[in-house]
Amino acid sequence: MKPRIAILIPCYNEEQTVSKVITDYKERLPDAEIYVYDNNSTDHTADVALAAGAIVRQERRQGKGNVIRSMFRQIEADCYVLVDGDDTYPAENVGEMADLVLNRQVDMVIGDRLSSTYYSENKRPFHNAGNRLVRWLINTIFDSNVKDIMTGYRAFSRGFVKTFPVLSKGFEIETEMTIHALDKNFLLQEIPIGYKDRPEGSVSKLNTYKDGYRVLHTIFMLYKEYRPFSFFSWLALLIFLLSLGLFIPVLIDYIQTGLVPRFPTLIASGVLLLCSLQCLFSGLILDVIMKKHRQLFEFELNRIDTRI
Repeated sequence: MKPRIAILIPCYNEEQTVSKVITDYKERLPDAEIYVYDNNSTDHTADVALAAGAIVRQERRQGKGNVIRSMFRQIEADCYVLVDGDDTYPAENVGEMADLVLNRQVDMVIGDRLSSTYYSENKRPFHNAGNRLVRWLINTIFDSNVKDIMTGYRAFSRGFVKTFPVLSKGFEIETEMTIHALDKNFLLQEIPIGYKDRPEGSVSKLNTYKDGYRVLHTIFMLYKEYRPFSFFSWLALLIFLLSLGLFIPVLIDYIQTGLVPRFPTLIASGVLLLCSLQCLFSGLILDVIMKKHRQLFEFELNRIDTRI
């Protein structure tokens, strides 16, 4: 039986480019099923995609994360290829990406733009700096070496898709995918891909500042949830240092005079010390809970594998 490959194309107002994207990927993988999920487009994206031969579905909840949540729930396949509908990712690499998933047991193949043409082709201000910042943060926090965190060109195994709990609603979904894969020890592989900026007349839906804030907020929240002991240990250390900063002048006064003239400062220092200890113990408890969740996740992953 031939493996099932699904090409997933989330779209919002991409009538100018979606037909070419569908045609290019159909030529490279003629047996794949191509799905276009229209996310409340105000142009003719859905009609153009249908005419080009794609399976077109609607997602009424706005945001790329919401679209991918529906795609992962509704579509059954052995390999899933996710690509944007703006014709920025060439189809030349899709065969290699699918082969890595189907024959090399890779769980997520990441199309790495940053090692090839992204920095020269991308014309949007601050995006290059934003990509570098996000990459540094995640690789530092999660002790990894992923080169392109926010690429929209990826291939997934069925095991990854059916066990990935999509929480994000918007463009921060790529960051969430990468962190989830790193935390759950999925097999990742990056391959350099070409990248070209949007054609003239095609407008990016990314908001540099608003979506940048959402990505950073997602990293912060997932750091707290996936690495609770590390997160709360750093927080405990900061509060302890603040407590120590308040306590030292009181201690110096006591050594010099035998008196404690600043009782409120001493009390504040003691309260902060208790808060620091509470953060530390909270991190320990949450770390145990997180490890238990990882065990349950492995059981669920095994159950998914047995059904493939």
